[in-house]
Amino acid sequence: MAEHPPGSQPPRRWHVHWELLVCGLLGHALKGVDAAELRPQDAILARENADGTRLHRCLRCDSWLALPQPEHPAQPYPAERGEIELPLRGKPLRDKIVLRLIAIDRAFHFLALAGLGVLVLVFATDRAALRDTFYKVMADLQGGVAAEQSHATHGLSHELYSAFTTSSSHLHLLGAVLLAYGAIEGIEAVGLWYQQRWAEYLTFLVTTSLLPLEVYEIANHPTPFKILALLINLAVVVYLLHAKRLFGLRGGVAADRAESERDLGWQALERASWI
Repeated sequence: MAEHPPGSQPPRRWHVHWELLVCGLLGHALKGVDAAELRPQDAILARENADGTRLHRCLRCDSWLALPQPEHPAQPYPAERGEIELPLRGKPLRDKIVLRLIAIDRAFHFLALAGLGVLVLVFATDRAALRDTFYKVMADLQGGVAAEQSHATHGLSHELYSAFTTSSSHLHLLGAVLLAYGAIEGIEAVGLWYQQRWAEYLTFLVTTSLLPLEVYEIANHPTPFKILALLINLAVVVYLLHAKRLFGLRGGVAADRAESERDLGWQALERASWI
């Protein structure tokens, strides 16, 4: 297959250029823009044009930018390769972005579940003090004492009546479960943010275990939010299995690391260079 210069490759359908997205947000990763001269070994970083301008290569997205030579150079030559920290690109960059997006989603879950757990426990402790006020308010809203005895069979009022009539032990158990599940989501978020392999397995197992419950909820009480949550969790499961090769799928962790290493280091930049 013929090699194309960076930036001239034929577009692939459904392909996301993660490098361009990051450069659009953070700017290009250019080196040697403040160097007085360029040496032959610096051609991978920058090259001089006949008109005196320079073409500087973005080490992340492979774009070449025409810049004037510096009027007040800060160094005689660009830094040596060993002194340059290369930005992530290719699969390592994609994995970092996707895993951190999942981590943010799990962080929101942690905040919501932890908050609900605390509210349930606080409610269970002060329920007796709130019960009389609740029944009085509901009776006034529904039209008197007679309405107080005819509890709704569904909706918010039904859920509130259930909360005040269920046992305290049940509420404490529910609060503990919410806090425990929230803690797991928080652990997932931290592990995924730092791209830990164990966090990928934990996220897969927890997310997969909850899919039947989500399907059951949608079948009985469908809402756009529930459907969206199910689609997100399905996408997470597919990504972890296919792209991260969990449980030995598609070569497992060894193949995942080998694919990542192909997009790292100076050799990867040299393969994408043009002469």
